[in-house]
Amino acid sequence: MMLGSIPFDFLVSALVTLLVVIDPIGLVPAFLAVTHGLPEKNRLQVALRACLIATTILTGAALIGNWLLNALSITLPAFRIAGGLLLFSIASEMVFGVRVTRQTEAAEQAIEERVRNIAAFPLGIPLMAGPGAITASVLLSGRADGDPVRLGILFAVIVAIMLLCLVVFLMATRLGNLLGATANMVLSRLLGVLLAALAVQFVIDGVRATIAA
Repeated sequence: MMLGSIPFDFLVSALVTLLVVIDPIGLVPAFLAVTHGLPEKNRLQVALRACLIATTILTGAALIGNWLLNALSITLPAFRIAGGLLLFSIASEMVFGVRVTRQTEAAEQAIEERVRNIAAFPLGIPLMAGPGAITASVLLSGRADGDPVRLGILFAVIVAIMLLCLVVFLMATRLGNLLGATANMVLSRLLGVLLAALAVQFVIDGVRATIAA
């Protein structure tokens, strides 16, 4: 479906996939845990740096991901299947509550070890630009098939979601109190189911491409 000169279906696919994988609202508990005790000014610095780091990683994956696959002689259908399975694994963790627990543990461990830059780890990597987000970026870049309009849309979506993460981080304290533990849990489950469906679609597309080749 085209909206003017914009491939609307690709825009929706990129937006939904990356939004669900990165899950800005779901990052609120981890952000609060990592920045616990920090002044508001330092929280702003952490949020900005984490978003910049994640944006750089995801755009880099979208730019050179396909080239790297070719260099390693890995076909895109094979990567789609592998990526779909990985995304499905993340989705199952979200549905059963494993992902939130692991994110919280990673954040707590970072505090205990007094890492120098919590914006890079664990926020930038792996909570924001983790394996699932990187895989999704490469897969979506492959679907763009070198079309500059689609690639531009993908980059714009990445930036837009990172900006949303920044807004969410800046409102983290208020959002955490507003949503509460129950609402956060329900939202994570719903997003997990949606991500599982998208992951299965990636696998189906990969199998179809393999059979057609």
